[in-house]
Amino acid sequence: MNRIFPRLLGAAVVVTIAACSDSTTRTTEPVVLQPLASRYPELNDNGHIMKLKNEGKKDAEDAQEEAKNDAKVRGNTQGTGIYYHGGPVLQTGTNVVAIYWSPTTIYTNGPTPGSVGSGSQDHSLVGYFLSNLGGSSYFNINSTYTDGSGNPIANVVNYNGFWANNTNAPTGTTKISDTQMIAMLQSGFDNGALTYDASTIYAIFTSGKVNLGGGFGSSYCAYHSYATVTIGTVSRTILYAAMPYDQAYPGICTEGTAAPNGDAGADSEVNTLAHEVEESTTDPLLNAWYDRRGYENADKCAWTWGTTYTTSSGGVANIKIGSKDFLVQRNWLNVGSGGCAKAYP
Repeated sequence: MNRIFPRLLGAAVVVTIAACSDSTTRTTEPVVLQPLASRYPELNDNGHIMKLKNEGKKDAEDAQEEAKNDAKVRGNTQGTGIYYHGGPVLQTGTNVVAIYWSPTTIYTNGPTPGSVGSGSQDHSLVGYFLSNLGGSSYFNINSTYTDGSGNPIANVVNYNGFWANNTNAPTGTTKISDTQMIAMLQSGFDNGALTYDASTIYAIFTSGKVNLGGGFGSSYCAYHSYATVTIGTVSRTILYAAMPYDQAYPGICTEGTAAPNGDAGADSEVNTLAHEVEESTTDPLLNAWYDRRGYENADKCAWTWGTTYTTSSGGVANIKIGSKDFLVQRNWLNVGSGGCAKAYP
């Protein structure tokens, strides 16, 4: 994803921030590598984006090669190719609430429009993925990242609930701005459909080619950001992810292979969802973990899978989450000299 400059300061995210000191593995950016860090030539007003497949994969491969080259400069004991910049992380656990903003059910067996419920009541494949992501060896890759005091991120994801919001739900190719998304989330806090929590990612799903942010399918497939809402009379920071319907652009926002669970829409969506959840965990306010080009952990492995296999139904997968097979991109391992992995340890 491209980096944008943080828009808020002092946000209410429940983590501890402290200065990092050099140890066996460097977490602060070596001076010799810093010239690019202040440039960030690729900016996007909407947030930190997950690029389209071809561009994102090329950037990831370039980042991986750059990390190898940088290792020769800094030495293998001087870092992993991604650095801590002082901001908060979701250290004690990541919570997710899904907002299905559509007049119709988006994913097979998903919540009925107009309903509110717990994560366990979401019987879609997306709901299954969110309910089983925490505790997996895949999400455990994020435990190789720490807060400012050196505490590792917990291998915890709680799918706390959903809101199938069919009020003023967009359809067709409607362009939805961040301002409109935040206003919609604010309405959920106001009417009780949503409960505020500083460590929750509010993931906004839409159907078809609804254009969350204005660049869906042309510049990106998803993105994460943060904003301010009012809870009671108090301004609070919320984390959110724009999760448009990736299968609307097959081969551009999907890998294009056979769906491992026979549910093309949801099978494609969990890949970008994993990307946004892990980046929102390690870099929620865009000022924690990223490399000298501004790439977050998932960017460095975007659209790369490692070894894949064929499922019994003929789909293509590379990992198991719970008892189901999924095709989900790898994530950057922040140990040793760094690298893309499907599991840790």
